[in-house]
Amino acid sequence: MTETNFVSKPFTKQVTHGRFSWQSPSNIALVKYWGKKTNQIPENPSISFTLDACRTTTSLEFKKREQSKTDFSFDIYLDNVLLEDFKPKITTFFERIEKYIPFLKAYHFIIKTSNSFPHSSGIASSASGMSALALCLMSIEKELMPEMTDDYFNQKASFLARLGSGSACRSIEGDLIVWGRHIDIPNSSDLFGVKFPHEAHKIFRNYHDTILLVDKGEKQVSSTIGHNLMHGHPFAQNRFNQAKNNLAKLSIILQNGDLNGFMEIVESEALTLHAMMMTSLPYFMLMKPNTLEVINKIWAFREKTGLHICFTLDAGANVHVLYPENEAEEIYDFIKNELVAYCQNGHYICDRIGFGAKQIDI
Repeated sequence: MTETNFVSKPFTKQVTHGRFSWQSPSNIALVKYWGKKTNQIPENPSISFTLDACRTTTSLEFKKREQSKTDFSFDIYLDNVLLEDFKPKITTFFERIEKYIPFLKAYHFIIKTSNSFPHSSGIASSASGMSALALCLMSIEKELMPEMTDDYFNQKASFLARLGSGSACRSIEGDLIVWGRHIDIPNSSDLFGVKFPHEAHKIFRNYHDTILLVDKGEKQVSSTIGHNLMHGHPFAQNRFNQAKNNLAKLSIILQNGDLNGFMEIVESEALTLHAMMMTSLPYFMLMKPNTLEVINKIWAFREKTGLHICFTLDAGANVHVLYPENEAEEIYDFIKNELVAYCQNGHYICDRIGFGAKQIDI
């Protein structure tokens, strides 16, 4: 498919006003995406677990404007507080998608959004936020084109979400989502996320992700800036090749249930992501001292017990602790007794693998 597949056809209905609401989850990449081309195209493919508890709830109220306008008209609220600071990001998103959503200037929008987790702290709030907004917009388009299929709805929502935040395209569905063209993943695309096409081993069902909030503050370097620093990075091409190879290996591991192989790739990917940050120019570091303390504690516990606990990191200091359902009780006791002490104010989130966004009534 190409971008032209997502240009809207003439609408068959008219809608003057309404409201749609969606809950969309965050996701945690197992093979990381870091570095992008123009138009939010990834330099390398990635695969993620869709989460469940970490999500954004967004309602989009819309009303037809009286006259044709040349500007976008919207107000955005986070936790019921009007936020002017968010307007430039939404304006940029609307500018990118107007070609595919031609009714954007025909309505005034009221966007109300809230997160179940701290904003901008490495839990991919942009992924859940942009995907939820994209789904609301697609609900309007489906009202205008009732004949739209569910498959096209999800695919275009993923396509639009990507133009707001790259990883957002992996938050529409679940439980394992691949984004980026890869020879071993049929129908994979740089334009949108697709469900992992193979049957995952039963050990990966109900997989747990306990997120340790080591630092709930704003990141000092945004992901957008970090991605741009991959241009001209001395290790960039080797990194992109490594990610492609790791995805090929992980595809097999996810099917055969090799937990040792899973842990090795997932932790290597997390550390490589941060190595790219630390070796760019300018260089930067998002891990905190307690991030490293947690990692060392996990390694020591794993060595002592033989349990299949591992970590991954997103673009931030917080640690995602991954472990299977059948070992959850003992590992969760370890987390509470040994790791929570390294969290800011003792805060952490118990999450697990999820199955995508849901339309809701609020």
